[in-house]
Amino acid sequence: MAARTTGCLSEALAALRISATKVRPLQTILLFAVLRSLIIPQPATVGRTFTRSMATESPASDITRSTSTPQKIIQSWNPSTQPPQSLPKLTKLTTYLPTVSTVPVTIHSFPALEPTSLEQWSVNHLYLPLRRDLLYSAVVFEGDNTRQGTASSKTRYEVHGSHRKIRPQKGSGRARLGTRQSPSIKGGGKTFGPHPRDFGTKLNRKVYDKAWRTALSYRYRRGELVVCEDGMELAVPEDFARVAHHFKDGLREAYLEKYMRGVLAALRLGRADGRTLFVTGDRRDWLYSAMAGLPGEGRALGLPDVDVKDLLETGKVVMERSVLKEMMEQHQSDLVTRIVVGGLPGKGPQTGEKVL
Repeated sequence: MAARTTGCLSEALAALRISATKVRPLQTILLFAVLRSLIIPQPATVGRTFTRSMATESPASDITRSTSTPQKIIQSWNPSTQPPQSLPKLTKLTTYLPTVSTVPVTIHSFPALEPTSLEQWSVNHLYLPLRRDLLYSAVVFEGDNTRQGTASSKTRYEVHGSHRKIRPQKGSGRARLGTRQSPSIKGGGKTFGPHPRDFGTKLNRKVYDKAWRTALSYRYRRGELVVCEDGMELAVPEDFARVAHHFKDGLREAYLEKYMRGVLAALRLGRADGRTLFVTGDRRDWLYSAMAGLPGEGRALGLPDVDVKDLLETGKVVMERSVLKEMMEQHQSDLVTRIVVGGLPGKGPQTGEKVL
C-alpha cells in the first residue's frame, strides 16, 4: 500500500516538473497544493492534542492540519491583502482640530442694539476659562484699597487740658479719680481707639490684569457682554430735548426715568433681567441722568470708575467698543513681554480686527 502511494506521488511530481516550464509559478503552486491534499492521506490523529512526557513541562500547542485552499495560498503570497496583525493606536481628536485663536464679537448700535459690524478678538482677551480664585483675589484687593481708613480718636495723652488730679485720693467719700483725660470720664481719651491707617493689600499686576480679562470672558461666554459703537447715548424725543432745560421741580428727571425704564424693558436690560451696567468713555448727559434715578434697573459709569466687582455684580454689561479696547490695552501685562528685540518693545494680541 505504501509502495503504491509512493509510486503515485512520484508520477505526479514528474508530471509537475514537465508542466512547470509551461505553467505560471502561481498556478504551479496551486496545482502542487491540490495534488498534495489528494494524494497524502489525512492522519487519524487530526484534532488531538499531543503533550510532552515531562509532567513539569508545559503542554505543546495543538497540532492540526487543514486542507489548503487556493484562496489561502493566494493570501499567503500576497501580503498586501492580509489584514494587519495590530491596529495602529488611535490619535486624540484634538490633534486634528484647528487651533482657535480668535472669537467673534458683534458690534451693535445703541439703543436699538442692531448688529452693524463683526470683529475678531483674541481668545486671551475674551475667552479665558473661569478662575474663581483670581476673581476673588481681585475683588478683595479692590475692596481693601477702597477703604479710606480715616477714622481717628484721641488717647488720654492727646486730650487737651490739665493733667492734675481732679480731687484728693481720700476724704471725699467718692470714687477715686485721676486726671480728666481718663477714659472712664466723659470727654476723656479713648482706649485702643481707631487711628488713620492704610487697609490696602497687595496683588501682583499680572494676576489683577488676568482677573479683569477673566471677568470679561465670563460675561462673553454667557452672552451678557454687549459691545456698541462709540458715542453711546440715550436717544430722547426731540420735543423733550428742546424744552428740557425749562423743566423744574424734578420734572426733567422724572420724565427721563420713565422713558429709560421703558427702553430697558423693551431691550430686556432692566431689573427683571438682572440689571445692566453701562460703561462709556466719558460722561453722557441723557444716559447718566436717566440711570442716576434708577439704581434698581442698573447704573452708568465711566471707564476710570469701573472695576472687576462692577463687571460681575450686574446681569449684563453694555460698553462702547473703544472702552473695551482700552480695557484690554490697560490689562494685558501678562501677555506683553518686557524683552526688547531689535529696539522694538513687545506687543500683546491684536484687539478688535474688523471682519465684516
